[in-house]
Amino acid sequence: MFIDNLEKIRYRMDAAAARANRDGGAIGLVVVTKYAPLTAVRDVLNSGRVLEVGENRVVDAEKKKLELGALAGKVRWRLIGHLQTNKAKKAVSTFDAVDSVDSAKLAAALDTAMTGSDRKLPVMIQVKLSERETQSGIAPADLPGLIEEVRKRPNLELQGLMGIAPHVEPLEAVRPSFRLLRQLRDEHLPGGKLSMGMSRDFEIAIEEGADLVRIGTQIFAT
Repeated sequence: MFIDNLEKIRYRMDAAAARANRDGGAIGLVVVTKYAPLTAVRDVLNSGRVLEVGENRVVDAEKKKLELGALAGKVRWRLIGHLQTNKAKKAVSTFDAVDSVDSAKLAAALDTAMTGSDRKLPVMIQVKLSERETQSGIAPADLPGLIEEVRKRPNLELQGLMGIAPHVEPLEAVRPSFRLLRQLRDEHLPGGKLSMGMSRDFEIAIEEGADLVRIGTQIFAT
């Protein structure tokens, strides 16, 4: 069932890319395992069709990786949720990339945590696309300053921008948010990747330029 769901998502990704005259094969899928039972995660990873997994919390990723054993090492783990600076050290030992950098303070903490490592930590800056107080992210107006701060950090590799569109109706109303993130990327981080679009709105995100989409609910639905 979960593999069928995965295939359907891939088909829809390719169709959305075709509508925008894009190469669907160049768009990455981050499988979000936040609410998925371990048996389902194991089935999906065993398929060999998943390259990247997304988790919102360090403690949840630690637990899943331990329980999955060697299987966990077959995919890249991306942190897609808000990270407190005091958990930076655990985050860099658990994740292969952090997509939710939203402050200079967090960038500094991650950079310090990577000191002595033989690799750079790939990161994305999360931009706030909603007026909701609870949504994390840097305000669009403050993005240039944060980009400069991240670039100063020798142990970090800035790969792009991440954003979460507001939950609005009709669905088409999310398009301006994705368009804004693309415009911010084009202006301030040319060549950077865009991580945007989730189960509800990933097709619109792809049409607007997403390089990575983050999907969990529609893959693990029963």
